[in-house]
Amino acid sequence: MTLLSVSDAHLAFGHVALLDAAEFSIEAGERIALIGRNGTGKSSLLKAITGDLALDQGEIVRRSGLTHAYVPQEPAFEPEHSIFEAVAAGLAEHATSLTQWRKVVDRLETEPDNTELLADMTRLQGALEAGGAWDLTHQIDRMLSKLALDPAAKVSQLSGGLRKRVAIARALVLEPDLLLLDEPTNHLDIDAIHWLEQLLVERRAATLFITHDRQMMDNVATRIVELDRGRLRSYPGDFSAYQTRKADELAQEAQVNAKFDRLLAQEEVWIRKGVEARRTRNEGRVRRLEALRHARSERRERMGRTRLEVDTGERSARLVAELQGVSKRWNEGPWLVRELETVIQRGDRIGLIGPNGAGKTTLLRLILGELAPDEGRVRIGTGLQVAYFDQLRSQLDEEASLVETISPGSEWIEIGGVRTHVMSYLGRFLFAPERARSPVKSLSGGERNRLLLARLFARPANLLVLDEPTNDLDIDTLELLEELLTEYSGTILLVSHDRAFLDAVVTQSLAFEGDARWVEYAGGYSDVIVARGRRAADQAVKASTSGKSSSALNGRSSTEAAPPARQKLSYKEQRELDALPGRIAALEAEQKLLSERIADPGTYGASTSAIHELHSRFAEIEDQLMTCLDRWSALESKVRP
Repeated sequence: MTLLSVSDAHLAFGHVALLDAAEFSIEAGERIALIGRNGTGKSSLLKAITGDLALDQGEIVRRSGLTHAYVPQEPAFEPEHSIFEAVAAGLAEHATSLTQWRKVVDRLETEPDNTELLADMTRLQGALEAGGAWDLTHQIDRMLSKLALDPAAKVSQLSGGLRKRVAIARALVLEPDLLLLDEPTNHLDIDAIHWLEQLLVERRAATLFITHDRQMMDNVATRIVELDRGRLRSYPGDFSAYQTRKADELAQEAQVNAKFDRLLAQEEVWIRKGVEARRTRNEGRVRRLEALRHARSERRERMGRTRLEVDTGERSARLVAELQGVSKRWNEGPWLVRELETVIQRGDRIGLIGPNGAGKTTLLRLILGELAPDEGRVRIGTGLQVAYFDQLRSQLDEEASLVETISPGSEWIEIGGVRTHVMSYLGRFLFAPERARSPVKSLSGGERNRLLLARLFARPANLLVLDEPTNDLDIDTLELLEELLTEYSGTILLVSHDRAFLDAVVTQSLAFEGDARWVEYAGGYSDVIVARGRRAADQAVKASTSGKSSSALNGRSSTEAAPPARQKLSYKEQRELDALPGRIAALEAEQKLLSERIADPGTYGASTSAIHELHSRFAEIEDQLMTCLDRWSALESKVRP
């Protein structure tokens, strides 16, 4: 069943056509990932679908009675609202009654005998029932419980990740037929992204979401829709399937364009002959050339790729940083880092993995020597040239132009000993010359990240510190950044919640394991998950083995009644128990000597019978040891149940 269809959609801002005769439809139950380069119009398309933005031309047809909910990149809330009020605000018709009812209920928890409050609660409940909204109170409570949100917490005090959860809760409580999400993973940590993926897969209603998280698309999407040069192209399946089909399409497109360009070049040569063209009066051929020229002028070229280069500067010392027993906390609060031991050497690419609030940024500052540990010692290497990518983009001056941001006071920058004009350098990061004098505040989130990368790579650095560099970056730029970082010969410290990016870039990870403990693993995020699973399995086996051993030593199964607390050994048994440790030690010593003789190549120059005796004696000792150990366990269990 078709929920919505977009036909012959045109939308332009200035001279840039974001939608150019675009066609698109959404079927019930689909989970569609909308992808495309930064600035191509993905968010504008979502706003057009919601009705918040009018198309220049074309139409959007919605199924009768279709309900939708939209979660923007940066959700807005009333700062004085509680989480319950923020979620109830999505139910505009009943928001006031729901909010009043909740406030009365919260007050009754501290004033249970207040008759006025009880009367108000009864009145409000009756009003909600009369308006058919009583079930909504339970629906909101269930949703907040499911998303682990405190209804009474103030929205103004929430982190970016929790604000995103509140926005999603506000959308889901409507139970919409179509859920629209614009970059839903921004500000979410990896655990929250897993939660969101599971939530979207379990929903039966349709979802259209903009994302650059490739693993999320593989886990969630049933279809990929790409906005490319104003057109919408559909690819069934997940992101991996899209990549395969897209590569084939681009190869075919390149062949067609090359053939077209050859034909146009031939016709241009013919028309330049002039005299022959007029003599033959081949007017049809002239008209075809004019049509070819027009078609070529109308062709929209695929947007170029960002060119990323970084000057590693001078080599640092082999040791970048060494942390010995490092612990850190703020103002006598809970520990963020506890007894961390690690060594970072030149060329290491280290990923910091942990939930929001775990202390990743604090750990970065400890490694860089910007913070002193409360306990332990940090030793910093020499010759470090640090370039820091700040996820909050605090290094960018909103009022400064792009040129001033990249190269203040000069029109030239030098990278690897080569001078480059700042306009040319900005062009590598897909900033047109006419935008070079624009202020930073005019840029989108993805463009700001590109500008910050351009600023970062304009200076030599042998230590890159990247704190969430992937937010808002389109997939092409992400993949190019991956290539650059894997070829970079300096040291990298990376904080990211993009699982595919971590797997592609880092060689080792520092992962938060709870209780302020950070554990070092080889490899990226997937390797951390595998290692954790292996460790959990080993611990389960040890626990099981320990339980069985304990049961065996006690001489009973776990379901049998416990024996008496203590029994007295007979004189003979006590003598036997006293002698067993010495007997076991003698057998183990003899067994060790036999093992050395059997392993010695010189032994095999003796007769076959002598070698056979060695092996026979080794087997006898093994049996005798087992017998002694069993007997020792039995006697010990009598005196130590």
